[in-house]
Amino acid sequence: MKKITIALFSLILAGCSSFFEDFDYPPATFSVSGNSLVMEGVIDSNIKTNLQAALNDNPQVDTIIMQNVEGSVDDEANLNAAKLVRAKGLNTLIPSDGIVASGGTDFFLAGTKRTVEDGAKIGVHSWAGAGIDNAAMLPKSHPEHQKYLQYYEEMGIASEFYWYTLVSASSDDIHWMTPMEQKKYQLATP
Repeated sequence: MKKITIALFSLILAGCSSFFEDFDYPPATFSVSGNSLVMEGVIDSNIKTNLQAALNDNPQVDTIIMQNVEGSVDDEANLNAAKLVRAKGLNTLIPSDGIVASGGTDFFLAGTKRTVEDGAKIGVHSWAGAGIDNAAMLPKSHPEHQKYLQYYEEMGIASEFYWYTLVSASSDDIHWMTPMEQKKYQLATP
């Protein structure tokens, strides 16, 4: 419970990457459990290299279990690693005691099959970074939205989900999605 409390506190304070840039954070790691990689930590610029190495060493892996993935400090690297997940046909799973938020939520969406166990927490909010304090304040036509909209389209997620994340909570807050919201935006696959 202590781990979850610390993670929740961190996320409430986080403005996505802007929070982690000024503090030490536990970078995302992968450990092997049978045919799965268990992922924990904050996604940083090394994510794709670390993921590829873990997959090269463990060709039996077909699922990434996202135990505690609080966000990302490098959205470009996050989206590139997530595209690798999709290209490899990997599944993603958030266990009942798992937490994903912010960039972790984006990474989760890359799974070919996505599973959210009862009790799992999925957090969303507006993003900040690159001189932008709150992406919800940008016009919908702003070019900074395009990489996310394109990514969601590639993952088969409706663009409405992206716009929902921006207004769900400010960049320095977090919104924990209800099961009904998760179902509405089809985060888990059948």
